[in-house]
Amino acid sequence: MTKPSLIVKTSVKFFQAPLNQPFRVATGQHDQLENILFTVELKDGTKGHGEAAVATHITGETIEQTLKNLKDTALWLEGRAIADYLDISAQLHERLAHNQSALAAVEIAIFDALTRYLRIPLWRLWTFKPKCLRTDITIVIADLEETKAKTRAFKTQGFRAFKIKIGRDKRPNSFDVDIKRVEAVCCIASGASIILDANQGYSARESLQFLKQLSKIGIVPDLIEQPVPKADWEGLKQITRESRVCVCADESCSSLADALRIIKEKAAGAVNVKLMKTGLVHALEISRLAHAAGVKLMIGGMMESNLAMTCSAHLAAGLGYFDFIDLDTPFFIKGEAARNPYLSSQGIYDLSKVKSGIGITPTAV
Repeated sequence: MTKPSLIVKTSVKFFQAPLNQPFRVATGQHDQLENILFTVELKDGTKGHGEAAVATHITGETIEQTLKNLKDTALWLEGRAIADYLDISAQLHERLAHNQSALAAVEIAIFDALTRYLRIPLWRLWTFKPKCLRTDITIVIADLEETKAKTRAFKTQGFRAFKIKIGRDKRPNSFDVDIKRVEAVCCIASGASIILDANQGYSARESLQFLKQLSKIGIVPDLIEQPVPKADWEGLKQITRESRVCVCADESCSSLADALRIIKEKAAGAVNVKLMKTGLVHALEISRLAHAAGVKLMIGGMMESNLAMTCSAHLAAGLGYFDFIDLDTPFFIKGEAARNPYLSSQGIYDLSKVKSGIGITPTAV
């Protein structure tokens, strides 16, 4: 590549979008989408777009911190060649070691620009034919009646996999609220795939107790995601050993080093790959290592617009070996930030018609 591929301009913009309902998990909630758009422009006019989805209640990152870091990084990037994307990525992991959503925004923008410049879809970096993906749909923490209503609506819409958020409404030695919510979803969506996500809400003992109570009423989920606090490695391993339900590490798998430890110590049967935790380059490496070691893979995300969600879909569709698809946040967002020509109302991503890059041009540009 020559001078046309130099990064000559960058921009950083904060954008918001309303949600259909509060997105509640065990550790907190999103009341609206509040993300940051990062754009790079090459000398030939090619643009690439990235997104930082800040989840303070999960990662501790803040909008203010991320905006500052992205503005500093924008200046640092100008004049660099897009061909040096791997070197840029390595330096970003040092510069933004404590602000992974900012790192993700820059890498997404760079890879979008790179593949737009080459006039190929992003998935073409990993395959000649992308796999169609069918996402699950999340049932957020809510009262029983809202849980039932949302499950009925999503089932009618065509969803066949449900991810139920649990872990916030527990009482001492009782999981009555969560049990009833899971039971309601299973009853309404009979035959659907069921994933539970505690978002660090339980201890190992509570997790095993909860799964045992579900088993007594005939419910065995396909997966339980991050049942214990992220630093509770022994608890994670205990549930993996003692439960017949596959355990997925999410918050506990926030880096390439975490993934290596999970694989080596057999701490979990699956890992959740999210661009906002590791950036795109390390997400790719985590996926390859886990797959090679026989660890199952989920592709997920934070509260992301169609841009970052579709980038994640390119990775999963290109690699073709993800076991669980959790790319449903566009269904919780109102307006332009949710619109996606490659995502059906039933949750099916078909990226075969993307002409170049990610295929999404944000309206906030």
